[in-house]
Amino acid sequence: MPQRSQTVLIADDDAAIRTVLNQALTRAGYSVRVTSNATSLWRWVSEGEGDLVITDVVMPDENAFDLLPRMKKARPDLPIIVMSAQNTFMTAVRASEKGAYDYLPKPFDLKELIAIVGRAMAEPKRKAIGAPSVEEGAENMPLVGRSAAMQEIYRVLARLMQTDLTVTISGESGTGKELVARALHEFGRRAKGPFVAINMAAIPRDLIETELFGHEKGAFTGAQNRVVGRFEQAEGGTLFLDEIGDMPMDAQTRLLRVLQQGEYTTVGGRTAIRSDVRIVAATNKDLRQLINQGLFREDLFFRLNVVPLRLPPLRERTEDVPDLVRHFFAQAVEEGLPAKQIDGAALDVLRQYRWPGNIRELENLVRRLAALYPQDVITAPIVEDELRTAVTGIAPSGEQVDADEGLSVSIERHLVRYFKDFGDDLPPPGLYHRMLKELEIPLFSVALAATRGNQIKAAELLGLNRNTLRKKIRDLDIQVIRGSR
Repeated sequence: MPQRSQTVLIADDDAAIRTVLNQALTRAGYSVRVTSNATSLWRWVSEGEGDLVITDVVMPDENAFDLLPRMKKARPDLPIIVMSAQNTFMTAVRASEKGAYDYLPKPFDLKELIAIVGRAMAEPKRKAIGAPSVEEGAENMPLVGRSAAMQEIYRVLARLMQTDLTVTISGESGTGKELVARALHEFGRRAKGPFVAINMAAIPRDLIETELFGHEKGAFTGAQNRVVGRFEQAEGGTLFLDEIGDMPMDAQTRLLRVLQQGEYTTVGGRTAIRSDVRIVAATNKDLRQLINQGLFREDLFFRLNVVPLRLPPLRERTEDVPDLVRHFFAQAVEEGLPAKQIDGAALDVLRQYRWPGNIRELENLVRRLAALYPQDVITAPIVEDELRTAVTGIAPSGEQVDADEGLSVSIERHLVRYFKDFGDDLPPPGLYHRMLKELEIPLFSVALAATRGNQIKAAELLGLNRNTLRKKIRDLDIQVIRGSR
């Protein structure tokens, strides 16, 4: 229960919000003062009133982002929570940059707000840490979307801007992991340093250590000169390790040593080099599963996964599709393509599509629409035709898909077609067990074929008890063909 002396100052020009906040905070045991304008709020703060401020960004007499620096200068220890209906990435970043304790997009959960107020009141008073300023016109930042899923991403990113914590970004291909890494760098404390990216999956395994740490002249055959590695290139900045799950074990060991000791040696070198680099890693794989398979070091995982950040696939944030489409059309115009608009029915088609290629697939589609169609307004039939014939989608004949498509995406494609076959009706009950059986039969069959019918090896491969495997073979009526290599 808060102390009686703890007072919350609320500033919002929406009377309904003022009333709701007043009632909720009063029930929680706080004293509350409310106002509809920035002038009164500034007067209270400058006179030393209040222990915490909750303010909307847009008020009739002054923008809160203009008022925040004055409040923080007058009272550095005063926690300020910023609310906004704008709900963009830059709103969250600017709130953090201006010294806000936290940012809440409207509409927000009252229980969450009360919890944030409680934490702010209980914490020792902190001095605000400066961050690079964000210009007013920086809304062209390529993190677009106002969905609830993205709001949480924005809030986490805003909190990370003033830290050097190691971050691991997970998400399917095409969800924008490198864009998030660049945002962490460009709006963080290391913005003046270099941003260096390296894709582990694109480099031959025997060259990864040289790429990361560099090598000395004569370190190996053909090493005629000293080569600077990515760690040295990123000194004072950010090193983005993309597809970290594809890093070979020996390179993982060296990376772990850098993270533990803060220094490394070049290939063929003997002198340790101190490292001042922020690490941001990304993966579209399940690192815990790789750990269980013996392909990824558990101790490295915990070193990298200080702050885990999952980017949602586009199918989980389809309400962002209209904003993304407008964003990509605007980018197309800047690149010299004709301006386009899209009608509501076409947007409905895009929202219903499952986007196996995520935002990258949507961006490619929008560029095709801008480049290939003379119409000023893109309609639903145009979009439907493009989605049917897209090279990364299902061809009209049915089954051709991207060769790199993951199992979950393939299963999802199958289920979408399966549901469509029933029209407006639903499939018969028991879908879960039918689908599980369809998956188990090829899984056990292939595992048994790979082990030449050796059930002990197959059970070990699958991670099952041998008796469980035998029962599955019997229940699923799987034919076991035994042989030797």
